[in-house]
Amino acid sequence: MSLLRTIKILVQQLGFNPRQTVNSLRSIPYYIRNYQLLKKDLQRTGQPFSIQSFYPALEDRFDTAGSTPLHYFFLDLHVAGLIHNNNPAHHVDIGSRLDGFVAHVAAFRNIEVFDFRPLTVPIPNVTFTQADLTQNDFPFSEYCDSVSCLHAIEHFGLGRYGDPIDSEGHIKGLNNIYKLLKPGGTFYFATPIGPQRIEFDAHRIFSIGYLLSLFDKKYELVSFSYINDENRYFPSHQLSSDDIHNNLNCRYGCGIFELRKL
Repeated sequence: MSLLRTIKILVQQLGFNPRQTVNSLRSIPYYIRNYQLLKKDLQRTGQPFSIQSFYPALEDRFDTAGSTPLHYFFLDLHVAGLIHNNNPAHHVDIGSRLDGFVAHVAAFRNIEVFDFRPLTVPIPNVTFTQADLTQNDFPFSEYCDSVSCLHAIEHFGLGRYGDPIDSEGHIKGLNNIYKLLKPGGTFYFATPIGPQRIEFDAHRIFSIGYLLSLFDKKYELVSFSYINDENRYFPSHQLSSDDIHNNLNCRYGCGIFELRKL
């Protein structure tokens, strides 16, 4: 199964999506039929439009009403809601999705974004700082009272985004986030959870116990939520020892931690 999954991912990375191809082929007869029907109906109604070009959108016919991308849809909404309710003085995000979480937050407040990669397009309510969170001499200390890092730390040091290879990249990143945050400040953190491993060069998956050991004596756990392997969302879940031991029965879930710096 692991080999088949790897082959599927590689094929998709090379630009071939089997499901999209099948759905597109299934849609061709509908496309031809609908073109003929629309052409006749335009003649009948006299609407002031003409068909001047072709833009096939074949795969949409057999798609669902909308997409809820694995983890990101519920994650971005959940943490944006927490920030709205908590209303920090200065919120900084580390490497989260611009077209999801950052956009949600920027709709109602200012947000500063730190990322290893450049941002070339100005965005309202977004201030950008290009920064490497794994550097040893990270220059920011007690800089803000609120930090988010959502589905990003698992990539640090794997080279996926042009960053240097560093097997301790995730630890250095978390240490610098701790340094960045003021005492009493809030850290919103999310990352894949399951049996601990690296799926190179995409990401790490962390066990819950390992993550809690990294937070020990640094943060108080305010709340924990998660998204399981079936993309079901469980807000405000009370972690038990069994949950920690079996990683909530997730192989590739998403743990969402709201933490307060001690």
